[in-house]
Amino acid sequence: MTDDLVCPRCAAPGSGTSGCQHCAADGRHVNLLSPLADLAGRDLRTFRGGPWGWPDTLPLSGVATPVTLGEGNTPCFPLAPSGRIWLKNEGANPTWSHKDRAMSAATAKAAEAGAATVVAPSSGNAGLAAAAYAARAGLRAVVPTYGPLPPAFQALLEHFGAVLIAADGFEGRSAMTRIGIDELGWYPVTFTDPRVGGNPYGNAGYKSLAYELARDLGDDLAAVVVPTSRADLMSGIARGFEELAAAGLIARRPAMVAAEASTGAAFSAALALDDPAEQDLVTVERQESAAFSIGSDSAHWQGLWALRTSGGWAVAVDEPVYLAEQVRLGRETGLAVEAAAAVAVAAAREVARRADGVVVAVSTSIAVKDPAVMAAARPAPVRLPADARALAAHVERARPAVTAPGSPTR
Repeated sequence: MTDDLVCPRCAAPGSGTSGCQHCAADGRHVNLLSPLADLAGRDLRTFRGGPWGWPDTLPLSGVATPVTLGEGNTPCFPLAPSGRIWLKNEGANPTWSHKDRAMSAATAKAAEAGAATVVAPSSGNAGLAAAAYAARAGLRAVVPTYGPLPPAFQALLEHFGAVLIAADGFEGRSAMTRIGIDELGWYPVTFTDPRVGGNPYGNAGYKSLAYELARDLGDDLAAVVVPTSRADLMSGIARGFEELAAAGLIARRPAMVAAEASTGAAFSAALALDDPAEQDLVTVERQESAAFSIGSDSAHWQGLWALRTSGGWAVAVDEPVYLAEQVRLGRETGLAVEAAAAVAVAAAREVARRADGVVVAVSTSIAVKDPAVMAAARPAPVRLPADARALAAHVERARPAVTAPGSPTR
């Protein structure tokens, strides 16, 4: 596949990471896409998974050297015996988030372009993935951020040799990134213009998630629920399903569902309007929340495209609901997910009530990188005498016995 890009809104050819300049002049900020990959004649059963499972589907020149840490082929399993809701655990990727799929492809593009330094403005998962994949490719990574980073992030960024730069707020971070790109020649592996979305070459790495879901669940798959901010992940997955449908490898495209924290539910607000031209221009006031990695003040065009073309919709979830879901997943299923991923699971429970088939919630990352979870760490264990009665009483007070589903009560 070539690295030519095109605007999905006006069909104008383009390149780079700043989106369509024609649409920007019209007040619409649209990310570019690579042409549809031709999947005709392929067998999903032989797909090896990850962005490099079918390397010719990536928008690279064909001579790019893969930059991989073994991302992809993440576990997908039902959350309950009913099998109605499944979880795609992207926390099983090398740096514990979905961003590894994008950074694998974007870093390969950076190396192909001859860049020595990649820049990744980020407050979490993207910066960590960029640092790891840059190290793998032998490139330098610069991560501009603002505000305090979770300790786990900062320690790992230093471990991977990234250069961490503190900026004065979001605008300061954007300005610093712009200087690095325009004046110092840094290659942006996340976003250049936050109104557009992430690196389009990197976003193509998310198509592999669609291929994996289609391989593993087939036409039983009815909906995919995705934690959403700028909709890079959701639109990349939707693009993968579009390619599969065009090749006749799936009988139906699953509905894409944008899972949003209610404190920044731009897509929910946009879809409440009937006129698509008005939806494109919706803005909301995003507030910080425990699901700090999702939410947006605008409904990005690429996300609206994914929802419209798949017959999807958006679900806004209140903070008490998804925080309770986060605790529930840990205590009842053994899953440690970040708050943004709990938003998707909570939304999937609602989606399952109207979907005809399996609903998959995409779990974007793990709870270890979640500041709220780390802040709730318990004090040191209580000292007890080596006495059976005292031990049993303490354990029962701390956590009463749980009866497994289907097991007899005592």
